[in-house]
Amino acid sequence: MATEEIRVRGTVQGVGFRPTVYRLAKACGLRGDVCNDGQGVLIRVSGSEEAITEFVARLQTECPPLAKINQLTRIIYKGEFKFDNFVISTSVSNAIKTEITPDAATCPQCQKEIFDPFSRFYRYPFTNCTHCGPRLSIIRAIPYDRSNTSMSAFAICPECAKEYHDVENRRFHAQPVACHACGPSACLERADGKSVTASMFSMLDDVDAVCTLLQKGEIVAIKGLGGIHLACDATQETVVQKLRQRKKRYHKAFALMARDIEVIEQYCSVNAKEKKLLTSSVAPIVLLQATGKKVVPSIASGQNTLGFMLPYTPLHHLILRRMNRPIVLTSGNIADEPQCIDNDEAREKLGTIADYFLFHNREIINRVDDSVVRVIGDKVQIIRRARGYAPAPINLPPGFENVPQILAMGSELKNTFCLLHEGEAILSQHLGDLENAAAFNAYRETLNLYLNLFEHKPEVIAIDKHPEYLSSKLGKELADTNKIKIYPIQHHHAHIAACMAENSISLDSPPVLGIALDGLGYGDDGTLWGGEFLLADYRKFQRLATFKPVAMIGGEQAIYQPWRNTYAQLISANFWGDCQQQYADLEIVKFLKSKPLKLLNQLIENRINSPPASSVGRLFDAVAAAIGIYRDECSYEGQAAIAMEAIVDVSSLNNNEETLIYPFNFSFSDRIYYIDPRPMWQALLYDLQQQIPQPVIAAKFHKGLANAIVQMVKHLSQENLIHQVALTGGVFQNCILLEQVTKRLQTLGIKVLTHSLVPANDGGLSLGEAVIAAAQFIHES
Repeated sequence: MATEEIRVRGTVQGVGFRPTVYRLAKACGLRGDVCNDGQGVLIRVSGSEEAITEFVARLQTECPPLAKINQLTRIIYKGEFKFDNFVISTSVSNAIKTEITPDAATCPQCQKEIFDPFSRFYRYPFTNCTHCGPRLSIIRAIPYDRSNTSMSAFAICPECAKEYHDVENRRFHAQPVACHACGPSACLERADGKSVTASMFSMLDDVDAVCTLLQKGEIVAIKGLGGIHLACDATQETVVQKLRQRKKRYHKAFALMARDIEVIEQYCSVNAKEKKLLTSSVAPIVLLQATGKKVVPSIASGQNTLGFMLPYTPLHHLILRRMNRPIVLTSGNIADEPQCIDNDEAREKLGTIADYFLFHNREIINRVDDSVVRVIGDKVQIIRRARGYAPAPINLPPGFENVPQILAMGSELKNTFCLLHEGEAILSQHLGDLENAAAFNAYRETLNLYLNLFEHKPEVIAIDKHPEYLSSKLGKELADTNKIKIYPIQHHHAHIAACMAENSISLDSPPVLGIALDGLGYGDDGTLWGGEFLLADYRKFQRLATFKPVAMIGGEQAIYQPWRNTYAQLISANFWGDCQQQYADLEIVKFLKSKPLKLLNQLIENRINSPPASSVGRLFDAVAAAIGIYRDECSYEGQAAIAMEAIVDVSSLNNNEETLIYPFNFSFSDRIYYIDPRPMWQALLYDLQQQIPQPVIAAKFHKGLANAIVQMVKHLSQENLIHQVALTGGVFQNCILLEQVTKRLQTLGIKVLTHSLVPANDGGLSLGEAVIAAAQFIHES
């Protein structure tokens, strides 16, 4: 007989892992116990060596759906052992080294129960089991037991308790288990405070009434899993416009939810990989190609994709049971503020937006937005990493196993922060743009919660080098207060390091060529970068090439008024004089001549609030404005570029004629190569004069830019040893540019690294900051 202690680390709490251990131990004839503790799951077993070996093998092959074993270790157990059979023991609190499971979409079994009139869970909006339901959104501390969640407010009834303790039941030790008799409940309210009565609707209950309200053209605020959403019928233009005006979200695309895949397929094409994502336990918003039926124009103006998700809680399934068309389901907030999670907060902030509220009385501890993904080629690209993904850890490459606890503060926009320790990185859910005061306060609250939740005591803090980022200022404050070493990290180096880390590039690997294209980031020379070719490893980088810097006239105004970038580009190319003579009849030239050009020229010449930036994001804006796309004004960064991508002529894109590729120049100065768009502007303006259609010009720009990037890589490869290229930064969320560059590089035999675990945008930046700080710390130690 052998007696062993088996330690299992990974996603093993709150996912039915202990019940699986119990069942398998019984099947293998073993004695002992299993318990949750701060490191994961601890198993003590006694039996024949053959039985224990079979048990361990089956544990890995019969792992529960939401579980993930990262590490399993076996040692001989020499302590006291007094077990006549196998039991599940009480959880133990000690050092936190385990994972917290992301919230999971309703499993098929629970879906079936809520629509079964003979089930005690019939029409219960909070049905869940060990395979689905709330996790991160309700947890206060670990181990993941009911007492450490917001479900502690609900005493479990005898029937639920019976299932909870029945090892053969799917709800065995499911911490949020509840039913009509003992669990949370939903309640419909009118925003004007008047009472809601059953006679007002033909309805089964308050949840069913929401469907009727949506069909009638009302706006309903719905409290869901990780926050409150605003919902309306996506096929009624009047109510969608009303929602935009009330919410002050004038142009950004709205997310949609549909009852099932069949409804989605009426509006979009859905391939196998996209269907798998939609129906997964993550259940993210998936950006799909719009085809077939049309939703109303104001859902996603200027775009050829729609963001669809399926119901991911019983509440949403029940609301949409009678809805054979999609609904808008957008964050319950005003403009860029954080999503509301509290009933009273929602009444105060959303009372002038929603006509009705569907609340429930289960507290949301952690605000968690919906994740957003896109399939490009055969690879998933995460655009916003939140519900369903966070806070599942990312395993780091070889070399990062023994790093100290590190906190990376992330960027100013699309913020996440990152906790790094013992070869794993835990990224927070998407936290938004910190320039909004409410968002920054929510960032601080979430950071404190994570630090406490994971008992993370950082020895190192990593921040972005930008001196005005609020996250960087807070990082400095924390470092000063706690006497912690701080590492300022260059923005684009962090982008590249994040891409390297998620592609398992080891700590001691030779440098890769990172191409980081985005809106802007603070450069080592004090200027704004945004089109960078960096030869980088985790510790350091060398700037080999960039795009020719062009003034951002008016600073931040240039982000929201694309014409400023067009004028700056033409001035930079010394082309404005020629434009007035050769192209005076063009709309863009007439438009620019109506602006206060003398004042703008003074701003550029004297560098008054007009910093030079090598930003490819602003180059996209400039081209879009030149061809008449959101020329005058945008309501959010990248709006013009997204709209231009949407109109690209596919036949021109696939045509290999050189005349369908805009040219760029290269130059060399101060030991750096520059990509100069001057010849591109000459060709583009000529095409406008020849009345070449917008979609063809957009295609020629995308192809020309991709070609220029690849030609620069070829040139740099002659002077540097380059076998791998990392493509990163928000501009590479443009799937046409990403596919064009990737295809051309692969033709040259170069391995291309792209993102699939964290966003290419600033949402993945904190991972890069963390691994760079770790590498530099190791080097200095």
